[in-house]
Amino acid sequence: MPGQVHKHHRISRILAEEIRAGVHADGSKLPGEHTLRERFGVSRTTVRQALTELGEQGLIATHAGIGSFVTFDGTPLDNRLGWTQALADQGTELTTEVLRFETVTDRPLAAALGLATDAFIALDRVRRLPDGHGISLERSRVPAVGALAGLPDRGLEDGSLHKALVAAGRIADSAEARISVSGIGDADAATLRRSPGEAFLHQSQVFRAADGSVVEQVTSLLDPSRFQLHVRTTGRGGHA
Repeated sequence: MPGQVHKHHRISRILAEEIRAGVHADGSKLPGEHTLRERFGVSRTTVRQALTELGEQGLIATHAGIGSFVTFDGTPLDNRLGWTQALADQGTELTTEVLRFETVTDRPLAAALGLATDAFIALDRVRRLPDGHGISLERSRVPAVGALAGLPDRGLEDGSLHKALVAAGRIADSAEARISVSGIGDADAATLRRSPGEAFLHQSQVFRAADGSVVEQVTSLLDPSRFQLHVRTTGRGGHA
């Protein structure tokens, strides 16, 4: 919503100025979300949008209490930026090929996720090495509701679905994932330009907002020689 976008930009600007001015000492935690909500008189979603923006500027790092993260060639991929931006920031030579970007109807998926709508934005992408071999195949499904309806017609900003979700106020608060390893089928092998039966990581994730609503469902095939999944458990989450 336009009002919320305006508010989160204002809040992130104020906090960025305070961080640069040394109000929040280097390495210290920012006030908690509740304190920030009270200070600025805004919703939890707006606060999280502001914190996400600070993270994209490299001014803070966010840490979940219990979670997982994926590395590419040993370097963590920052989900706050989206993989496209995170991989670009690492200076990788990968190219991203969009296979599908359209609004689709998927009743089985809607039923599995407990959604009232069966309309989804479908974005399928394969990431390739310079030799053309694919190392990941990602299929994203986003409920086509609110500000996100019609997104395929408008297009993505800088090729980032993550930025489009943030702009629409859809911030992931939690995620559930299922991971397995198995051989890829003929169709996926042809898309990836790999051999059928090659072992790939199969990852299925559902990202939810703070209110429990579905933000995004993603299924990924990842080359285990380049991608690794790490599980991390820490104390209370915070922002550093």
